[in-house]
Amino acid sequence: MTAPTPAAVEAAMRLAITAAQRVKGSTYPNPPVGAVILDPGGDVVGTGGTQRTGGPHAEVLALREAGERAAGGTAVVTLEPCNHHGRTPPCVDALLAAGVAAVVYAVADPNPVAAGGADRLRAAGVAVTAGLLAEEVAGGPLREWLHKQRTGRPHVTWKFATSIDGRSAAADGSSQWITSDAARADLHVRRAAADAIVVGTGTVFVDDPTLTARLPGGEPAERQPLRVVVGKREISPEANVLNEDSRTMVIRTRDPHEVIKALTDRTDILLEGGPTLAGAFLRAGAIDRILAYVAPILLGGPVTAVDDVGVLTIAKALRWRYDSVERIGPDLLLSLTPG
Repeated sequence: MTAPTPAAVEAAMRLAITAAQRVKGSTYPNPPVGAVILDPGGDVVGTGGTQRTGGPHAEVLALREAGERAAGGTAVVTLEPCNHHGRTPPCVDALLAAGVAAVVYAVADPNPVAAGGADRLRAAGVAVTAGLLAEEVAGGPLREWLHKQRTGRPHVTWKFATSIDGRSAAADGSSQWITSDAARADLHVRRAAADAIVVGTGTVFVDDPTLTARLPGGEPAERQPLRVVVGKREISPEANVLNEDSRTMVIRTRDPHEVIKALTDRTDILLEGGPTLAGAFLRAGAIDRILAYVAPILLGGPVTAVDDVGVLTIAKALRWRYDSVERIGPDLLLSLTPG
């Protein structure tokens, strides 16, 4: 019986990444993990993504689907299999009980409580390989969770839509819509995976947004993030952000660090406020990623995507680096991380 080819194992890891992306946003405090089981010949016989807290982990679901076909096969997982008993038994136990011959994972578990799975598997005679597509996993489904493991605080992504000349609205204040249907659909997928969306009171007054995640047909997504409004001003009890579509938290502060402290039980935060709030978070060094949806239009005028960021000279510019550049319909999606 032949072992899976390297190409088959890499393809399985890409399937595992897709499975992890599907469950992203629903697994907290557990990480969004994907797993694929290959039989001894290299055929996919099981896939899984970690379920809600208390539910089965990715490896367990994939092994259930594979059944007896997992024996002698290969488990391909985005994160090192856990080796501790929390609300569910260790995934290492399930892999050993299934009789897999090999385990391939992308990223080592940084949590000392859950780590050690690879060593235990090796001690039991299982061939273990680490690091396959690690950068894609660490920069993809596990980005925010790994950040919180490293820093102890939630990952903050500043998202905005802009014209090619950096304007977030026309001179008269109109902004619907700068970007395309495709770009807005992409944003709603990201909203559904986020733990919280943060805006300032100014955005509530000017745009009266609902701040929900919606499906392409306009209906609400199954999972909705917490809506967070920050600032000193009172907002109307009739504001859309206070409707029953999702839960809402109002935080009476303009200090980004206080906002983040109030949301420490979250992992993935989207900052969608206007230029004043974005400037405050940038000055505070509280943004971990920028997602800029850039439309091929020119608007001119005074309404820019961000206000004062504390830069008085080009030598003091806030330097960022491109993480990725993606075409979405007629628009570009720029992903940047601090340089």
